[in-house]
Amino acid sequence: MVVVLVGFMGAGKTTVGHILASRLGLPFVDSDVLIEQREGRAIRDIFTTEGEPWFRQLEHDTVAGLVRGREAVIAVGGGAVEHQRTQAVLRDARVVYLRVSYDEAMARVRTDKFRPMLARPDLAEVYQRRLPVYEDVSVLTVDTDGRPFTAIARDVLAGLSRLPVGSADGR
Repeated sequence: MVVVLVGFMGAGKTTVGHILASRLGLPFVDSDVLIEQREGRAIRDIFTTEGEPWFRQLEHDTVAGLVRGREAVIAVGGGAVEHQRTQAVLRDARVVYLRVSYDEAMARVRTDKFRPMLARPDLAEVYQRRLPVYEDVSVLTVDTDGRPFTAIARDVLAGLSRLPVGSADGR
């Protein structure tokens, strides 16, 4: 099974992903970390040097390879869903949307110097634009505001267990 976690930055994709992977006995992969390892530099440096469109293509290639690869729990960057080809690839996986409010997300990541998106003056608009896309690509939505990550992971596991068996994407 491939489980992909989507949501805005600060939703808890990495933390919940580690918990899920452990409980499912699967490897955990963070697409941003994988990109940094492959490129030998930080995401913020890629954004600065190459620009966001170039990064989004690199991100698409990475996510597509992960979704089509071995069983794993995968956390993707918050903006990965905006790439139309990535949306199509995500339809081949069980995508879980970890929903976080804008205020909660900002409280969680405000001081993180490694998030290039925090520098965008239109960040609130970016958040609003992504919400319907997260909903569209996911087969399960779990709210994260004010909740312990272990409880969120428990809800994800319960939701996944209710999805139809045998369907590649749970749809």
